[in-house]
Amino acid sequence: MSYGLSVYDHRGMTLSIHDAQREFTAGVTFLNTATYGLPPRAAHEAMLASERDRAAGLLAPADLDEAVARSREAFARLLGLPANRVAVGSQASYFTGLVAASLPAGTRVLVAEGDFTSLLFPFLARPDLNVREVPLERIAEETGPGVDVVAVSAVQSADGRIAPMDDLIAAARAHGARILLDATQAAGWLPLPAADVDWLVCAGYKWLLGPRGTCFLAGTEEALAALPPVGAGWYAGADVWDSIYGAPLRLATDARRLDLSPAWQCWAGHAPALELIERVGAAAIHDHDVALARRFQIALGLEPGDSAIVSVPVTDGTAELLRANDVAASVRAGRLRCAFHLSTTEADTDKAAGLLASRVAA
Repeated sequence: MSYGLSVYDHRGMTLSIHDAQREFTAGVTFLNTATYGLPPRAAHEAMLASERDRAAGLLAPADLDEAVARSREAFARLLGLPANRVAVGSQASYFTGLVAASLPAGTRVLVAEGDFTSLLFPFLARPDLNVREVPLERIAEETGPGVDVVAVSAVQSADGRIAPMDDLIAAARAHGARILLDATQAAGWLPLPAADVDWLVCAGYKWLLGPRGTCFLAGTEEALAALPPVGAGWYAGADVWDSIYGAPLRLATDARRLDLSPAWQCWAGHAPALELIERVGAAAIHDHDVALARRFQIALGLEPGDSAIVSVPVTDGTAELLRANDVAASVRAGRLRCAFHLSTTEADTDKAAGLLASRVAA
């Protein structure tokens, strides 16, 4: 069985924002993509179909290998990279840990204050690394002599601030530093300079609309080759189904040498979601998401920004008020975090803004 339509069924076909929104079935006003993304209908059904097949004893791993390949290829196309420079796994912290494990003792690592801990902890867990935190706004200017690696999220999880990526890349290249970019809160809505960073890690269950349990690692050939395949198993083999027993070591020669054995049903549910994002296009999604975020900010008397994530200081009880009125959002770092994505409409935005009109704290 093939779980969901192949990208080849969609090549050359575009989809409008309005038509794409028909693929989502949430019964609430959903402003919570920064926590987890909503599945498009085809993606949800593909994952359920794979689980029904498992229950019936009909699950075909080769079909699910196809879903992994489709997901890898779709993600690569979204980044503008070849698929042979993309590895697949389950968690962002694992791939960040590979980078941290590859660094020699004494490596000087620059990170942003308050960044997501799945990016920070793998470096902080090594006491022999010299890790220094700076404000996000200063991370490019602090990337100078004496910095070996910069690890930063493209978009901050807590409040949606966007890293100064162009300036950071220029500074890193000028001083010989490598960059690890966490795109978990960015890929799917924000254009990314993927070809200009050494490593890029991205969990797939947020803006890429996949189930929890999918993750990608991309990078340059040189930077990927520097990573140790410490989690290598049969799925990292040159020929996956001929790599399940015995020596000798026979890993893939490209990024697949860093693959982890996939959580099959998750990838069944991710391939159609990625292909939907492709059909709409990251540029169109970016414009849609940011326009709604700005509409929301203007309605609340806030300065309009450039992110799809809006962080709002609110009075006590606001989160409960939203839940009681079927609005899904999150509280992060003591503020209300609202995320605007493909499934969000102007009506959703206006409803949330109306509920919050008297709740924004001074």
